[in-house]
Amino acid sequence: MRMPASTVLGLVGNTPLVELAHMAPKPGIRVLAKLEGQNPSGSIKDRIALAMIEEAETEGRLRPGGTIVEASSGNTAIALAFVGKQKGYAVRVVIPGEVAPSIGDLLHLYGAEITWCEPRAGMKGAIDLAQEMSQSEGFHYVGQFDNRINLRTHYHHTGAEIAAGMPSVDVFVAGIGTGGTITGVGRRLREINPQVKIVGVEPRMGESLQGLRSLSEGYVPPLLDLGLLDRRFLVDNATAIDMSHRIVEHEGILAGISAGAALHAAYRVAEDMDQGNIVVMFSDGGWKYLPARPWDAARAGSEDLDDTHWW
Repeated sequence: MRMPASTVLGLVGNTPLVELAHMAPKPGIRVLAKLEGQNPSGSIKDRIALAMIEEAETEGRLRPGGTIVEASSGNTAIALAFVGKQKGYAVRVVIPGEVAPSIGDLLHLYGAEITWCEPRAGMKGAIDLAQEMSQSEGFHYVGQFDNRINLRTHYHHTGAEIAAGMPSVDVFVAGIGTGGTITGVGRRLREINPQVKIVGVEPRMGESLQGLRSLSEGYVPPLLDLGLLDRRFLVDNATAIDMSHRIVEHEGILAGISAGAALHAAYRVAEDMDQGNIVVMFSDGGWKYLPARPWDAARAGSEDLDDTHWW
């Protein structure tokens, strides 16, 4: 039995690893999902938000009553707002436009102050503005995109949890994002099994989101060890959303859009396998996407789904 936590921050991490018993792609292939939506604010980003803030506290760069500023497309902003609420910090977030609906509503509920950027400025524009605010206003800039604590948290904790729950992992599939999750977990798993395949997934961006650079445009996130990856998949949002809907239908797990993309990639990898264990990162839950009803849009063949940064 899990003992009561002294604060809700004690509930970050140690998320379940569960087999998708009804969605095995073929006999002999087991697919297991790491349910990061079970973190308190609903995503894997709680792990790095807490770790990066606590490191800054320890080093004296973040003092009581301070203000945190960060650029994010959603989950990290929510995670920082959650941790900030627990620790007494004000939170300012810079977000590019065209993110998933309800992100702004959630951040307002948490009390975070939002600065919106033009979609075409993309994440680079949001990062630049957050850094400017840090310098001009004296805010603490978190810097998830190049903060090594991001990577080390996933190596020491997320990766260790997966290794403990499934000692024999043949394939690990995760969204690329900042590069922290897939690099940290991938390195941990490869130390245990040098033959494990590390598979990265990234969204296909629509024309209005061209500022959100991807590997297909030659951009490598600072934390990403590109040589660690065995395969990469570019997944459109309609496919990702449809797969996330199938996860609900077959497993009863309401996972986020990136989970659908990762599972789609896992199925592609399984085509070339006869047997083995595939671990898929379900980076967040699907609750915050419900008001937008993206599943209906995907089934209707909406052509503009890639113009929203869903994951």
